[in-house]
Amino acid sequence: MEQTDRAPGTSIGAYITKHIREYGLLFALIAIMAFFQVVTGGVLLKPVNITNLFLQNSYIIIMALGMLLVIVGGNIDLSVGSVMGFIGALAAVMIVSWDMPVLIAGAICLVAGMVIGGVQGYFVAYWKIPSFIVTLAGMLVFRGLSLWLLAGQSIGPFPSSFQSLSTGFIPDLFGVGRPNGLALAVGAVSVGLIVWTGLRARARNTRYGIEDEPWALFLLRNGIVAVALLFVTWKLAWFRGLPNVLLSMVVLTVIYVFITERTIIGRRVYAVGGNAKAAKLSGIRTERLTFLTFVNMGFLAALAGLVFAARLNTATPKAGFAVELDVIAAVFIGGASMAGGAGKIVGAVVGAFIMGVMNNGMSIMGIGIDYQQVIKGLVLLAAVFFDVYNKNKEA
Repeated sequence: MEQTDRAPGTSIGAYITKHIREYGLLFALIAIMAFFQVVTGGVLLKPVNITNLFLQNSYIIIMALGMLLVIVGGNIDLSVGSVMGFIGALAAVMIVSWDMPVLIAGAICLVAGMVIGGVQGYFVAYWKIPSFIVTLAGMLVFRGLSLWLLAGQSIGPFPSSFQSLSTGFIPDLFGVGRPNGLALAVGAVSVGLIVWTGLRARARNTRYGIEDEPWALFLLRNGIVAVALLFVTWKLAWFRGLPNVLLSMVVLTVIYVFITERTIIGRRVYAVGGNAKAAKLSGIRTERLTFLTFVNMGFLAALAGLVFAARLNTATPKAGFAVELDVIAAVFIGGASMAGGAGKIVGAVVGAFIMGVMNNGMSIMGIGIDYQQVIKGLVLLAAVFFDVYNKNKEA
């Protein structure tokens, strides 16, 4: 009862200090977007560019969901870029060269991704080979297999049904035209669901005496999110509506948020990453969980490979090159701990958007790829330094 009485009185400053990582991410994304909106002369937030932001970063976000679970579990996967490129090449050979139906080829590619993840996860989980070594080997193997499969040539174009996986748009069910009625409705419903979910969480925390954020912060945070969602959907409504890949990203994000925050298996992954020996002694099958995180990563890398190939409308030998660095950077920028056991799905998504906005903004400004790499490297270093600093401070 004492805790229940104290929780509502938590000061705003103390609460923000305690949760600086979550609030820092939100305000960092806002600040970065505001900066690039100004320096690009308003180009960043034009409807066509917002759509491009989703299309360009969809495969990064999809893989970041799986990478978060791998890193939270205390491992890392360096092979995701190569696996993504290999699956895109496999899809091109089956669909373009062999004229296989898109659905069958897509299903085979997803299963292939899970098998690849399972093989790597088997060596990491059951043979105790460091994930860095296993996935570094996987990166080299699947980069070579992509070159072999494509014989060093690009294969395309894909049929329109496959291209729609990435570049297609959801039809306006309301038939309004412009603005797109479906996009506006989805924005309004999403805001309502977020507020309702937040209020339910507050009620539950109050019932169990769990400290919750002050009302002022709750209203501010949800207000910012609501305005951002309505703004984005309004912009999309005046262009071509909701991209198919945006729906895929939202559905996957919701599913993985539920798994990590509301299921036993999600909590056990965090337990394994926090202290594998203690988790094993408590009865958790740590090897199986590690194996499953890699199977899941392989599935999402395969899905990202299909999305990337559909967006380019061709499979190239260089597809996926160094993409794993952006995925890993997004997860660490999103607040995941290098030591494992800490990180959130929403943080990984926000981290991916931070990377995406930086890439997009610097490209619009005409900054060379050399300087872009330097800047992204410094941002990643700053994020990891912030994590280590906070851990040392808490200790």
